[in-house]
Amino acid sequence: MEQILNNLGRMAKDKHNENKKFFDRLKKKTPKNLDYVMQELHENEFKKTDCLKCANCCKTTGPLFTTVDIERIAKHLRMKPQQFTDKYLRIDEDNDYVLQNLPCNFLDAENYCLIYDVRPKACREFPHTDRKKFQQISNLTLKNVAICPAAYNIVEEMKKKLPI
Repeated sequence: MEQILNNLGRMAKDKHNENKKFFDRLKKKTPKNLDYVMQELHENEFKKTDCLKCANCCKTTGPLFTTVDIERIAKHLRMKPQQFTDKYLRIDEDNDYVLQNLPCNFLDAENYCLIYDVRPKACREFPHTDRKKFQQISNLTLKNVAICPAAYNIVEEMKKKLPI
């Protein structure tokens, strides 16, 4: 996994223009079965991919925290929402709550999430490759292929399965 992660950024950069063109075509001519295809590709990839061997998303990027996320996690940690926010979060340039530090404070040494059952919505849905109306998040996916080996593989399979 370490070798894959070491090469992922370069591989994603090498494919960036090709992927961008593909997603531009996808937006213009969205196949009717796109959601079905993406669900299938997502499920097939995650039968092979063990996130616990990677956790690159938790180590290199932080999720956005919604007010609902903050309240749920704070309650789980027996903290007041403001205490949780002050201790772990900051407001970014888009005025969103994000982690103060990376890797995530809640990632343990074995890549387990210490707040898994109450983790933020953005973490539950990452890498968003099974999301409905997938074509609407192509910019996010272009970023995620450089972070997540599974997202990279899904996009490569997508290009084979949907020759647009």
